[in-house]
Amino acid sequence: MVKKQIEKQKLPNQTLLSMLTPIGVEMKRNSLIMGENLAKIYGIVKYPQKVDYGWLSKLTNVPKTITSITFNPVDSSDFMDSISSSIIRNRSDAVYNKDPLLQKRAERAALDGDKMIESIDGDNQSIGAMSLSIMPLSKDDKDFEKVCRKTQSAIASSKCKGRVLANLQEQAFKNLSPYYRRHKDIGNILQRVMPMSTFVGGYPFSTSGYSDGRGYYFAKDSSGGLVVLDTWKRGGDRTNSNFTILGVAGVGKSTVVKHLAISEYMKGTRILFIDPESEYRELCQALGGDVINAGGGSNGRINPLQIRDIPAINEDDEAEGLGAMALHLKNVEVFFNLYMELTEIQKALLKSALIELYNKFKIHWDTDIKPLRNDDFPIMKDLYELILDKSKEETNHKELATLLKDIAIGGDSFLFGGHSSIKAESRCVCLDTFSLQNASDNVKKTQYFNLLTWCWNEMSKDRTEPVLLIADEAYLMIDQRVPQSLVFLRDVAKRARKYEAGLTIVSHSVVDFLAPPIRMYGQALLDIPCFKVLLGTDGKNLTELKELYNLTDAEEALLAQKKRGDGLLMVGSKRLHVNFHIPSYKFDYMGSSGGR
Repeated sequence: MVKKQIEKQKLPNQTLLSMLTPIGVEMKRNSLIMGENLAKIYGIVKYPQKVDYGWLSKLTNVPKTITSITFNPVDSSDFMDSISSSIIRNRSDAVYNKDPLLQKRAERAALDGDKMIESIDGDNQSIGAMSLSIMPLSKDDKDFEKVCRKTQSAIASSKCKGRVLANLQEQAFKNLSPYYRRHKDIGNILQRVMPMSTFVGGYPFSTSGYSDGRGYYFAKDSSGGLVVLDTWKRGGDRTNSNFTILGVAGVGKSTVVKHLAISEYMKGTRILFIDPESEYRELCQALGGDVINAGGGSNGRINPLQIRDIPAINEDDEAEGLGAMALHLKNVEVFFNLYMELTEIQKALLKSALIELYNKFKIHWDTDIKPLRNDDFPIMKDLYELILDKSKEETNHKELATLLKDIAIGGDSFLFGGHSSIKAESRCVCLDTFSLQNASDNVKKTQYFNLLTWCWNEMSKDRTEPVLLIADEAYLMIDQRVPQSLVFLRDVAKRARKYEAGLTIVSHSVVDFLAPPIRMYGQALLDIPCFKVLLGTDGKNLTELKELYNLTDAEEALLAQKKRGDGLLMVGSKRLHVNFHIPSYKFDYMGSSGGR
């Protein structure tokens, strides 16, 4: 045991050893040879006017490079005088310069100067002189050229300006090395004055990672850097808070969903689950939420004929200014088309009967439905009896009454027949439909749509409360005969952002969304979310994903491995290979059904 410990202590860090004690150092005009390594030192001579949080990470995490950063606090008075003079000069240029482009630039520069003075003088912020140098090194000529190109690319993508310190490689090497003092000549070339907050704000440069500057820990990238997301952040290509989470069974899909739900709940977001597999009930109970048996339970009935005060889901309907009853009739039409096949004549007769029924209950096109209670609306039995009465005189009504009998007073009336009994006021609601597992596909699809319309009401009724709807096994919504159900889901994804809400689509199947008859709607539904989590998959699903998201060969290979917890995260246009290291305390909430 002692011998093994001694052997471990003898193993040196070869990279650090080569840096501290190279065999020899040969200086050239634009490069140097350090032992067996080729090297070149770049200096940053210009920085962008505006930077994002963690901006230094692009410069300090280029593989096979060594970076040196110095920051020396300085007296702010001279700097303030310089900014004041610059503001006066820029304001003059903004007024008297004849070139419109130069005028605009001068205006922006003057405004930036004002903000800088306010930050330094008003907030009493410290300033300092920062210098940054980067040294790529490699033993191989071709690899060295590649590292140099990566360094130049990192400098350019950070909107900085860099230069090779020609004829100063020896001084730059001493300035960068830990066993020399800072070199005055290099400092004069590289030092730039900036606020302390700008320097500290770039501090996530110990790892690459990704950060929105606030939010919560979501995952780790391939280098071990933290991925911190604020899913409600807007700007640039971040236009919504929607998620797409895709992957075959066993790759960690449920774990990611529960991790996301717990994180959002801790931030104050209200969570709604549509749960066909009863995977989220234990999580919901652990969070003190409402678990509702939406598969026929006494506390989970949603009357399909109850009109809700919800905004138009379609922009054309919104433009027309349709009332609550007119909007609801469109949803009821989709509901019945999912439940049963109707001829065009039967559809027309059903719509006419619905209007007559609502009028009997004193509900008209312009009725304000806000004051109405659940039992003020008709139920399926009322509709059935009205059509049955009409069938005494007309054959088509008789056929329609026969089709409606099951949903009104027959085997499916336990689910759809009766006044709404659902009550869900907590911040976490699980709509559990597991008891419908053995029901027919048309019943499952119809109830899924019924639940979705109720959820849209919950999502849109309060614009000040963030709400996240998690629709698990969303492929159940798909019916190629009735593409309107998928259109409704797509429109929820498009309009949720206007009501401080988000939609999370969870599915193991991509192919179902991209079937030719409904591809234009399914593709939009998968593409609208700003956040996409792609976990392991294979076969036709992988082929469709590659085409849909234009995956690289490396990204395709990552998903094909189907390694649990590994996947591809898309945040807007940015893509990250991530691993979901979930904090252990979260598993205490997740329960025993999936996501363990």
